[in-house]
Amino acid sequence: MMFCDHCGERLDSGVHTECEKRRTLEPPRYCPQCRRRMKVQVTPRGWTATCSRHGETDSPS
Repeated sequence: MMFCDHCGERLDSGVHTECEKRRTLEPPRYCPQCRRRMKVQVTPRGWTATCSRHGETDSPS
């Protein structure tokens, strides 16, 4: 099961068009694998989001 990285809801539980829009401007807030809230660090060069179970994700280059 996969979860939306912005609202934390299941991807198959509805339409996530607003989440997709926010994804272009904001870092993810929830782990898409386990739905845990991630620790997010924003810097001038990008962002990193860390799940306590699944590790770190970096902003696209």
